[in-house]
Amino acid sequence: MLVCSCFAVSDRTLRTVIAAGARDVDEIGARCDAGTGCGGCVEEIEDLIDAVAPRCTRLTARAG
Repeated sequence: MLVCSCFAVSDRTLRTVIAAGARDVDEIGARCDAGTGCGGCVEEIEDLIDAVAPRCTRLTARAG
């Protein structure tokens, strides 16, 4: 699903960026430009961070 229309960034790309360590909209913007255009996707990006980041942290803790 396309989340950022300005830069054609999908939820799959965002999940990958979050899994790689991005934990706020600024970090995501620096890595894939999402959220740096019109800003219409920022709320959805924040929702994805809230949903995906805690899961990644748990998985990393289990692996370590």
